[in-house]
Amino acid sequence: MARDVTIPVDVGPAEIAQERKAPTPAQRDVVFDIDGLTVSYGSTTAISRVDLDVYRNLITAVIGPSGCGKSTFIRCLNRMNDLVPGARIDGQVLYRGQDLYADGVDPVEVRRRIGMVFQRANPFPKSIYDNVAWGPRVLGMKKDLDGRIERALTDAALWDEVKDRLKKSALSLSGGQQQRLCIARAIAIEPEVLLLDEPASALDPIATSAIEDLMHELKKEYTLVIVTHNMQQAARVADLTAFFSLEVGESKRTGVLVEYDTTDKIFTNPSDQRTEDYVTGRFG
Repeated sequence: MARDVTIPVDVGPAEIAQERKAPTPAQRDVVFDIDGLTVSYGSTTAISRVDLDVYRNLITAVIGPSGCGKSTFIRCLNRMNDLVPGARIDGQVLYRGQDLYADGVDPVEVRRRIGMVFQRANPFPKSIYDNVAWGPRVLGMKKDLDGRIERALTDAALWDEVKDRLKKSALSLSGGQQQRLCIARAIAIEPEVLLLDEPASALDPIATSAIEDLMHELKKEYTLVIVTHNMQQAARVADLTAFFSLEVGESKRTGVLVEYDTTDKIFTNPSDQRTEDYVTGRFG
């Protein structure tokens, strides 16, 4: 059930550095339609009844206090929680109309189409070239492998920095370069969506700025969903922002989606007092 989210043409608040233009109708395509998503680990409910749509070629940020289920939520979008013992997923996650958790859906194919980059750069102890080539080789995408590697590194804004040392160890790169290498590795297999879980939290301000600039470029080709603790980062890069919080009851803490709207509105005129308290620093 697609929800009509109005994307403003106007420039956002002072924290939002770049003007956001209204998307074309094609950009309003719903990529994920999430309905009643509940995730439990054993007897603990991590997130409860999340309803949210993700739109094509936009950046959706997920913000909220620690422990509210942000990473749990994003990992549902490519079935990474399948790998967690005791995890149970209820509700529905439709990807372009297909239920990702329906019988017969191959989670490996899901993860090929919906790539993920984690909080800390995790390059393989291999050459720069072999890091990016690993996915295509495993999937049998070996035609014009050199060209594929160059395109992925170029799209990750890394080619000019590494083109003369592709056979060098990926571990010789700086932290920011390693994270961009992981992005190149993710897009080398031609996904449609990139999930970024705190992609800049371990980086210095210069490297963080490079990753944020890269996100703006990547959304021309990909749909991005990012988890971030950095509200200024969400304000700078996201078109839409989802604020999660915690419902605390007797001996339990459950993550809930409080509000989902344009980033401008979330940061300047939120509809829920809990959102206002969080973005103004009075909570969390």
